[in-house]
Amino acid sequence: MKTITKLALFTLVICLFQNIQAQTRTEIKYLSGTDKDHTVAWDFYCSDGMNSKKWTKIGVPSCWELQGFGNYNYGRDYKVKKEYHDEHGLYKHKFNVPANWKNNEVKIVFEGVMTDCEVKINGKLAGEIHQGAFYEFKYAVSKLLKYGEENLLEVKVNKMSANKSINSAERNTDFWIFGGIFRPVYLEILPKQFIERVAIDAQANGNIKADIFTASKKASSVKAKLLNLNGELVQELTNISIENKEGKISLSTQANNIKTWNPESPNLYQLQIDLLDKKGNQLHSLTKRIGFRTVEIRESDGIYVNGQQIKFKGINHHSFYPESGRTTSKALSIEHVKMIKDMNMNAVRMSHYPPDTHFLEACDSLGLFVLDELCTWHTPYLDTKVGKKLIKELIVRDVNHPSIVIWDNGNETGWNTELDDEFAKWDIQKREVIHPWGIFRKTNTFHYLPYHTFANDGYAKDKIYFPTEFLHGLYDGGHGAGIEEYWERMYSDHMSAGGFLWVFADEAVVRTDKNGVLDADGNHAPDGIVGPYGEKEGSYFTVKEVWSPIHIKKRYIREGFNGMFKVENRYHFTNLDACTMRAKWVKFDGPKGSAEEQVISESLVKLPSIAPEHKGKFHVNLPQNWTDADALYLTATDQHGMELFTWSYPVKLPKAYNKNKIIYSGNAEITTSTDDSQINVSTKDLELTFSAKTGLIEKVVKNGVLIPLSNGPILLDSKNEVDHVSVTNSKEKVEIKALMKAKRKYWDWEDNDQMIQEYLKWTIHSNGLVDLNVGMRSTRKTTGFKGVTFSFPEKEVAGMKWLGDGPYRVWRNRMKGTKLKVWENDYNNTITGQSGYVYPEFKGYFSSLYWAKIRGNNNNGFSVYNHNTHTFLRMLTPDKPTEALRGSDDTKWPSGDISFVKNISPIGTKFKEIGEMGPTSNKEMIFGNDDEMIKIDLTFDF
Repeated sequence: MKTITKLALFTLVICLFQNIQAQTRTEIKYLSGTDKDHTVAWDFYCSDGMNSKKWTKIGVPSCWELQGFGNYNYGRDYKVKKEYHDEHGLYKHKFNVPANWKNNEVKIVFEGVMTDCEVKINGKLAGEIHQGAFYEFKYAVSKLLKYGEENLLEVKVNKMSANKSINSAERNTDFWIFGGIFRPVYLEILPKQFIERVAIDAQANGNIKADIFTASKKASSVKAKLLNLNGELVQELTNISIENKEGKISLSTQANNIKTWNPESPNLYQLQIDLLDKKGNQLHSLTKRIGFRTVEIRESDGIYVNGQQIKFKGINHHSFYPESGRTTSKALSIEHVKMIKDMNMNAVRMSHYPPDTHFLEACDSLGLFVLDELCTWHTPYLDTKVGKKLIKELIVRDVNHPSIVIWDNGNETGWNTELDDEFAKWDIQKREVIHPWGIFRKTNTFHYLPYHTFANDGYAKDKIYFPTEFLHGLYDGGHGAGIEEYWERMYSDHMSAGGFLWVFADEAVVRTDKNGVLDADGNHAPDGIVGPYGEKEGSYFTVKEVWSPIHIKKRYIREGFNGMFKVENRYHFTNLDACTMRAKWVKFDGPKGSAEEQVISESLVKLPSIAPEHKGKFHVNLPQNWTDADALYLTATDQHGMELFTWSYPVKLPKAYNKNKIIYSGNAEITTSTDDSQINVSTKDLELTFSAKTGLIEKVVKNGVLIPLSNGPILLDSKNEVDHVSVTNSKEKVEIKALMKAKRKYWDWEDNDQMIQEYLKWTIHSNGLVDLNVGMRSTRKTTGFKGVTFSFPEKEVAGMKWLGDGPYRVWRNRMKGTKLKVWENDYNNTITGQSGYVYPEFKGYFSSLYWAKIRGNNNNGFSVYNHNTHTFLRMLTPDKPTEALRGSDDTKWPSGDISFVKNISPIGTKFKEIGEMGPTSNKEMIFGNDDEMIKIDLTFDF
């Protein structure tokens, strides 16, 4: 009996202790859902547009347009329509408040409302109307609540602000305009004596400073401890220096043996701060996640983190999802940050407004530098008073994130310079402020400069060059196109701090007023390196290779290869030997075989100890049978297990690879008939028709079914006319040769150094294989195409399987990011960024062709083997996007439908024509001497 009494007493004490502890912590109760995937239905009334003028239900948080209410607006509509839709929404929600909350302080928090927000609790105003769409705000509502009863929350939201300055800064913009309570709403339940907020500065040397803001009259001091992310004690922080001023307690202390935060090793801790009364009793306890790091912008030098100069490899990012607009989720934030990291980026710019808190938390934990931005586009908050209020809300919410290294005062002339010094008033870390697209203080962030002028040009050569947008990804241009040349110049320039691409995702929104179509507002919003739902475009992988921190110098495997590769460590904080690498030697099947490669040898590569920003070499062990391989793969993995990139190196060139794949044996009868216009050749189940005047193929019939390959090979970039066509017959084959009129002859170095005319030659073998050999003159430089082309109606193409670089198409200025292997794509008609959104795109240029099998619709298609190095397959012609600007679709295509060419087109960007983007974006291509011969050698298997 005594034992039971003691146990009961012990349990009571524990419960009381836990209750006391709970009362000193902040409790959160959501009134809305937590994200786009978890909403709570509130009563809702929309004043105009879809489903308006009636009370119904809406999920909160959300943008009301995406829920089928109101009207859609893109921010640039004002330039055309001179006005915006201006509906408002009324919300009602009932919630219960426990009676015991009467002993607490209660606040209601809105993480984001677009745009003007009036809040009432039980019919009474909670405070002044909040203005500004992307900022967290809160009201103290303890005196408005009915404890132990049901309470009524009423919210009125105006899509457009009553403040013209806010409309011009946030609404007249280059992004979609939405209305609604688009981020969560919750109650904060605090002890009566509470910490209002905490601002922390944790430096790389372990020094910690914190400002603890409180209105408590009982607060006397604070204590602090450092915890790991599991809440386990790392260090009791002693020797705390405290300064107590009215409304604020400042502390300074030192943490020992800490690990610093950087994007490569994003080490995080928790700082627990306890507010104490005079007797040392705990009044309130807060825990904030921190990272130890030091940020410096050194004038006429660079941007440094933890003493290391940084090259920012970044992208701009909006909070956006097609089906929910600006309402996102923690899961989506993590997915996006992981994709950004997967592209080997180390930075993200919050264009053009502060993001959800969970996005910043993902940047903290996964490791990205962040530029956090006050929301403006081209027009600043001219109302300085409201601008100051919004800067306060921005920094009070975001100040403790170690990922944030710079504040942006608006975007592209959207700077109220009276606000520049306002950031430091609220930031204990005193992070510096930049003007994106401007020359300001220590930085030149100018956007979209052409390659020949972009780095430190003009009078501001002493500024750190730091473009917050430098390649624009409209449709398939920009991003990967041109980035290698821009980046190499940036990387080698001490005064360059890197830069940011525009933008992460195509912002195509689901139009609930147009049967759910995806709408990117013409050419305004299809700028992403991924599609609306995260579909990876070709540039994604180009950037991944170019920005790989393991930078392998160009290398070809030829006779005498010794396995040695030159490498540069482009990490800022990580030794190369922290990464791993595997070498895989592989063989590929032909068109009739498997798409899977055969691994003949695989081994680890020992990466040497190379400090960041230093160079060295590594060696790949050569297995005894390495020359039997068709390719070598090198796959690098970082210290966290993430693949940096897989590089592929051909071991066999096409001629050697195809040598054993093509067998001409067979003794079927082959017959020929000719007249003045046609040459007809038949063998086995194949019937071929050629022009007797040009040598071009006119008709292919296999087993009585037409294969619609015709009108080729037309020699591109050649004005020579056919001189004569000859036919040579034998038992095993038929040769049809067309010689061009000999204006001059050219060296054929592969054929006994002879001087010969331009020609094309068909060889039809009795087993049905057909060889095509073309010799055409070279030129020192050309803006045309060198190669041959055929007709094959697009409607007859079902897909293709090929051995070559893939699976994505390439441009002349976007060759990286592919892998040599057997690929297979079904036909699609995706217009990058505009329609279809099926990637990889089927149509375009594909590099390093070995063979291709073209699948036909209602025909058997054909296979073709290529025997020459550096040959591109051109597969059909992509449809042009609408309203392509400048160079964003300034591309040339050969005549015909399927081509085999030695040079291809570059592509430009929204703001740059192709000639402005560096050497490989030039229209001209150098080939060699005028008296040399270019060879195209193919074998067709119909």
